[in-house]
Amino acid sequence: MKDILNPTDIESHWQEQWQSSGKAQKKNSGSPYCVMLPPPNVTGRLHMGHAFQQTLMDILIRNHHMSGHNTHWQVGTDHAGIATQMVVERQLQRQELSRHDLGRPAFLEKIWTWKAESGQHITDQMRRLGLHVDWSCERFTMDKHLSHATREAFIRLHKDGLIYRGQRLVNWDPALKTAVSDLEVESITRAGHLWHIRYPIEGEQNQCLTVATTRPETMLADVAVAVHPEDERYTHLVGKTIALPLTKRSIPVITDDAVDPDFGSGCVKITPAHDFNDYAMGQRHELPLINMLTADCTLNDAVPETYRGMSVKEARQAVVTDLTEGDYLVATEPHTLNVPTGDRSGAVLEPLLTKQWFVKMDGLAKAGLEAVDRGEVQFIPSNWRKTYDLWLENIQDWCISRQLWWGHQIPVWYDTDGNHYVGHDEATVRAENKLSDTLTLTQDEDVLDTWFSSSLWPFATLGWPEKTPNFDQYFPTQTLVTGFDIIFFWVARMIMMSLALTGKTPFKDVYITGLIRDAQGNKMSKTKGNVLDPIDLIDGITLDSLVEKRVNSVINPKQAKAIEKSTRQQFPDGIPSFGTDALRLTFCALATTGRDINFDLARAEGYRHFCNKLWNATRFVHMQLGKQSSEAPNPSHQSLADQWIMHRFQETVKRCDDALAQYRFDWLQQALYEFTWHDFCDWYLELSKITLNNDTTKDEEKAATRATLARVLTDLIARLHPIIPYVTESLWQSMRPLYTPITKIESVIDMSLPMPDASFKKDSSNSAMEAIQELVSGIRRLRSESDLAPKLSIPVRLYCQNTEKAAMLKQHVDLWSPLVKVTNIDWLNTTDTEKGCASAHLDGISVTVPLKGLIDTDKALARIDKQIKKMMEQRDKAKKKCDNPRYIENAPAEVVEKERELLAQCEQALAELALQREAVEGLV
Repeated sequence: MKDILNPTDIESHWQEQWQSSGKAQKKNSGSPYCVMLPPPNVTGRLHMGHAFQQTLMDILIRNHHMSGHNTHWQVGTDHAGIATQMVVERQLQRQELSRHDLGRPAFLEKIWTWKAESGQHITDQMRRLGLHVDWSCERFTMDKHLSHATREAFIRLHKDGLIYRGQRLVNWDPALKTAVSDLEVESITRAGHLWHIRYPIEGEQNQCLTVATTRPETMLADVAVAVHPEDERYTHLVGKTIALPLTKRSIPVITDDAVDPDFGSGCVKITPAHDFNDYAMGQRHELPLINMLTADCTLNDAVPETYRGMSVKEARQAVVTDLTEGDYLVATEPHTLNVPTGDRSGAVLEPLLTKQWFVKMDGLAKAGLEAVDRGEVQFIPSNWRKTYDLWLENIQDWCISRQLWWGHQIPVWYDTDGNHYVGHDEATVRAENKLSDTLTLTQDEDVLDTWFSSSLWPFATLGWPEKTPNFDQYFPTQTLVTGFDIIFFWVARMIMMSLALTGKTPFKDVYITGLIRDAQGNKMSKTKGNVLDPIDLIDGITLDSLVEKRVNSVINPKQAKAIEKSTRQQFPDGIPSFGTDALRLTFCALATTGRDINFDLARAEGYRHFCNKLWNATRFVHMQLGKQSSEAPNPSHQSLADQWIMHRFQETVKRCDDALAQYRFDWLQQALYEFTWHDFCDWYLELSKITLNNDTTKDEEKAATRATLARVLTDLIARLHPIIPYVTESLWQSMRPLYTPITKIESVIDMSLPMPDASFKKDSSNSAMEAIQELVSGIRRLRSESDLAPKLSIPVRLYCQNTEKAAMLKQHVDLWSPLVKVTNIDWLNTTDTEKGCASAHLDGISVTVPLKGLIDTDKALARIDKQIKKMMEQRDKAKKKCDNPRYIENAPAEVVEKERELLAQCEQALAELALQREAVEGLV
């Protein structure tokens, strides 16, 4: 075993070993346990959210595998229609080509070539996390089987009347020339204007209605003006008609409860073909739909000839100019508005009336709600159930067609009369519908929304629509780990599609994670330059490389300078290599129930130290075991410390199981961290040294301690393995030759997870050790406060009110006294009040240390006075704030509370320092 832990060396070694040995492919005979990986985009790179969620999934898989379950972790990637097509189109643009220059077949061939060469970066990065995955089962949403499953789903839903083609309003991206889902819409706050426009009332001389709008160009497609039915200002005008400015059309004045009387003038222009709220109102009042835009969002023939062919931006300028010249424009005022923008293209999206394929959602949503009501699916934390319910209760029909080339081409064929036929391929369509070979058929050019195929992921990846062994074994699956941002677009749709196509819910538990943010709580984004790459945390990165990486992701030079400055301030030495295990421990500790998770590198640094501590602890055990095989410890020869550490481990195992049952990964990590660092390393290893190094200790007692060391360490390694697989695998292999019970277990993943032992119950070992720990900690604190050198042996006087506790301490004095370097112990019958002594009052124990001859009184007084001065300054500063009514009134409550806590701590510290000074003064 090497003296120093080097994460880079052991990670590369075990990655290769695990893949070549096929460890993840070995199956147990127990009950099935299946987890579905949310498939990342094939264009993507591993980001903090991916690494965070995948770590938690891996912990679940490894724990269940080591518990005897037949585990399956289904991984794979999504074809990411828009994102992937954009990547390849940009490559073509550099050659001054477009996809239309190549044609559809050649363009798709280009994408498949790109996917083969560059599309697996994210899965390569995922392997770095040490995931326990059978990569031979990896799936891609455009695989042959998944493509078949996607077509089958469309065909079945169409046959059941759940898929239809219709003309409805959609989010339209003018740059990509396709409909996009709500998920691909980013609402960006921008400075704009509110234009107040005068609409003349027909038949009423000099009477007008004034409407306020942020999009004056859409007035060319207005079909009504609406007012609130209870707005008395306009009751007399309801039913009259308006002479729509700049056009030769008349439109009615109507009423609708959705109108806000307090916005603008209380009159609203209605453009159903170019506004989602207006579309809903148009449906309620059976208003006509006038589409004024083409696919590239230029104005079409539905508008006056003057504006035809203009872009939306050009039309806005022209309309405002013409309204001004015609004396229709009343006022223009600044107005901040949220602009819907394509998250991929950056283009301003337009609501557009187009013919698309839709899924009817009412019945599917009802089934999805009822399944959760029945408890077939539960959300963890439970509050996310409300988010799920709210969306399904207000759901609209789902637009599933996209005007792209990359994706699952819609399995619909049209004849020359416009009739459509649904099937897997043209030959099947002709055969099933008895169509002549001479009849011309053309397949729909659109592809399905990426979320449509992704909604089939839990069952299509396992073999559906066939009844495969994987489908029979693992469906329905057990746990889904995902983020709250896709509850609507993926989780809910998987539940609905699974119920519709398999009759079952796709999973039982939906564990929703928070969003990883930077240390200051800001959302990580390339434009902000605050992204942390998980691979950089694992391998480390120099400051210059980190700056270059962040600056290259932004275009604005001023922004780049600010990002470089903040990066150099925050990471003056770059980012050190923490290793995968330390990063995984950090993620586990951060997995609370909160919505937002601030990632602080200091925590990763702390968990790197934890891995080192575990490594060094194992080296110590190695030195004690040597080449001798060790069997299970003999209870009759175990020391108090041996018995105690085994009991503490049993308690820790119970805490771990309780934490996992509640998906509290932070509790799981905390239980193992506290036991490893404090119980095992800080206490038990030191106590075992006393037993093993004592010449008077019997051989069978030393053997019991060595066996206990080996037993607890190997069980601890097994329990830690799901969180930190690399370092534990290395330690396990180092222990195999030394500890007989694990010699034949090739890998720690083959170990049965140590479970709670019913025979271990809290007994006297716990009480005795608690008394010893309290006493040792109290004496060490006295030594520190009195500035007594650690190697200096000291006399101690003890008074115990509790006779039982006194008996325990006396019985085990040889165990604890070496820990505090005690020369002699005086057991007193009363509290020692002699001057010149440092004292501490513990729970039923008074500890006194005579300081005479042990310290330099002048230096001690100078040290204490310096501490008193510093503490008084802190106390006075905190007191000034707490005594200031304005501060108490204006500062946040949590800030005020922290200041009060600081004040109390300062007062307590000053009281203790006064006692220390009094003790030293007694020596003068």
